[in-house]
Amino acid sequence: MQPSSDAVAAFERHLGYKFKDRDLLRRALIHSSYGDGRNLVRDNERLEFLGDRVLGLLASEFLFDADQRFEEGEMAPRLNELVRKETCARAANRADIGKILLLSKSEEKSGGRDKTKILGDACEAILAALYLDGGLEAARQFFTTFWKEELENADCAKQDPKSQIQEWAQGKGDDLPLYTLLQRSGPDHAPEFLIEVKAGGLMAQGKAQNKQEAERTAARNLLKMRTKI
Repeated sequence: MQPSSDAVAAFERHLGYKFKDRDLLRRALIHSSYGDGRNLVRDNERLEFLGDRVLGLLASEFLFDADQRFEEGEMAPRLNELVRKETCARAANRADIGKILLLSKSEEKSGGRDKTKILGDACEAILAALYLDGGLEAARQFFTTFWKEELENADCAKQDPKSQIQEWAQGKGDDLPLYTLLQRSGPDHAPEFLIEVKAGGLMAQGKAQNKQEAERTAARNLLKMRTKI
C-alpha cells in the first residue's frame, strides 16, 4: 500500500519542497522489508547509496565554506559527526520521516519506525530523491533545515578553543589534550590559577581567576603557537 496522495502532499509541505516526480519520493520511503522481500518492489537502498554521497558533499561544503571557519585538521571529525547514521536519524525525526515510511508488518511490530539505521537510511534516500528531482539546491535546503541543530553546534564548538585543540589533536591522531594545574596563588577571595596544556607536541600556559577560564586561555595560547608553525 502506497502513501495516500494527501499524506505525500502533507509530507512535501513539511519538507518545504514539491516534487516534480513523486515516484522518487515514494521510492525513498520504501524500506527493503516492505512487500515481504518481493523483487518487484523497488525499495530505497539505491537512493540511500546516492544520498550518502550527496550528504558527504553538502557537509564538506558547509565545513569548507567561504568564511573558512574550519581548518583542515578540524574538518574530518566534524564531517564524521554530520554524516553519522545517528545524526541522520535525528534529522529524519525532525522531518517526521518515520511516520510515512513503508515497512513490512514484522518490521513495523519490531519498532522499525524508531530504528536508527532505518531512519538514517531513509533520510539519505530522501536527500537523493531531492537531488535527482530538484538538483543540489533542493538537497541543500533539506540539509540546512533538518541538520540545523548540528550545524549550529559545529559553529559553537568552533568558538571554543578547548574544542578546537581537541579536534586538531584528534585529526592528527594524537592523544587528547592534557591540562595540568601548575600553580594556585592569591587570596581565597581572588585566587589565580596557572594551567598548562599539552597537545600535538606543543605546550602552552594560561592564567585566570578560575580553572575553566585558565584552561581556555591556555588552549587559546596554544592555538596561537600552532598558527605560527
